[in-house]
Amino acid sequence: MARKKKPLPLLENITIEDVAAEGKAIAHVDGLAVFVPYAVPGDVVDLQVRRKKHKYAEAEVVRFHKKSDQRAQPFCPHFGICGGCKWQCLPYERQLHYKQEQVEQQLRRIGKVELPEISPILGSKHTRAYRNKLEFGFSNKRWLTAEEVASGATFDNMNAVGFHIPGAFDKILDITECHLMDDINNRIRNEIRDYALHHGLTFYDVRGGEGLLRGIMLRTSATGEVMLLIQFCMHREEEQLPQAQALMQHLHTHFPEISALLYVNNTKCNDTFADLDVQVFAGNDHIFETMEDLRFKVGPKSFYQTNTEQAYELYKVARSLTGLTGEELVFDLYTGTGTIANFVAKSARQVIGIEYVPEAIEDAKVNSAINQIENTLFFAGDMKDILNRDFIARYGRPDVVITDPPRAGMHGDVIDTLLFAAPRRIVYVSCNPATQARDLALLDSQYRVTAVQPVDMFPHTHHVENVVRLDRRD
Repeated sequence: MARKKKPLPLLENITIEDVAAEGKAIAHVDGLAVFVPYAVPGDVVDLQVRRKKHKYAEAEVVRFHKKSDQRAQPFCPHFGICGGCKWQCLPYERQLHYKQEQVEQQLRRIGKVELPEISPILGSKHTRAYRNKLEFGFSNKRWLTAEEVASGATFDNMNAVGFHIPGAFDKILDITECHLMDDINNRIRNEIRDYALHHGLTFYDVRGGEGLLRGIMLRTSATGEVMLLIQFCMHREEEQLPQAQALMQHLHTHFPEISALLYVNNTKCNDTFADLDVQVFAGNDHIFETMEDLRFKVGPKSFYQTNTEQAYELYKVARSLTGLTGEELVFDLYTGTGTIANFVAKSARQVIGIEYVPEAIEDAKVNSAINQIENTLFFAGDMKDILNRDFIARYGRPDVVITDPPRAGMHGDVIDTLLFAAPRRIVYVSCNPATQARDLALLDSQYRVTAVQPVDMFPHTHHVENVVRLDRRD
């Protein structure tokens, strides 16, 4: 006979102590670390434990006895459900405080390298409508809120367009209002929903792999351009394409500001479309972004920092820390669409950019040509395979390396090659201070950290960018 699980405890009158990893708060109860989402240091609460291990537990607030003086009123109607913007309950000044603390703790605890004084974090000028890219999914299995479930009501319409619920891969929260982007995101998304419901278009069923409407991606730019890409799932394209085209014509008519109206037919088991052909329904296959006197072509598969204004501040920090004089050979690793490479090119003798995604490298080359930059070279491929001793023998040892890797940080082979190349300076831009700290420890034998500058790119989340300058030990 199976042994019954013990009921998980209710913890009463618990004071939230601090902010922890992944945007959660933390309290300690009888030697147990308890992680709590959507709580603020200073809150006094009752906690229902949802998951318990030997040394830690995860819990949620079920009652407030006292709300912290640090607490702010969330402004989004979907706060606490969609899983994003977890720090709306914290005033922005306190968010910056905890992000600064996160960078310092991770560099010291994980990196264990000698550090200079860490510069104060650069906050974002805009804390709402700061993103230039959003993606929404469609589902015929709408997530029901706790209030809807408690009502006992039945719902005829279970279709939704919005964000995936964390931990529920087949459930979508129907979003009516999102503050992460200009209101164009709300108007377009809500219009698609209304049109689809009125015309009987089917929403995607992730378990069955059927349903015409699968996802949308929106991009905006400082030039005022708007890109909309719609992911359809058309197993019977000849039959379903007219429905898709009718929807796109409706959007083309109602939203003349959409300068790139694109679509893709995705019948795969995942939502990625990097390996699929993107079709143009109306307008261009790209939009343009601007930074200083540069213009950047951004396509549907391009990587571009999602906070345009703050990206400019981030790149200015990186450029400043390189200390370029115009005589240097610069390697820009994980160059994406060549934004940093082209941004620093006029201050260098030559810039070589390397990136995994071939389409991004083609954009990087176009961006150099558009801006009449002639001292850049770009290569596509796996970083650890391209950046090796043969590559350095052919193109020369870099004087300065700029590296902006993904969250996982740099591969060990890449770090070994950097140590062999022995550039005079490395500027390391990171979206994950924990893996950055690990890499700094591996570079410490030959490099010392001489500057640290955190930059907040994502208000109301726990994510933080960090720029570190390393100088070779002579």
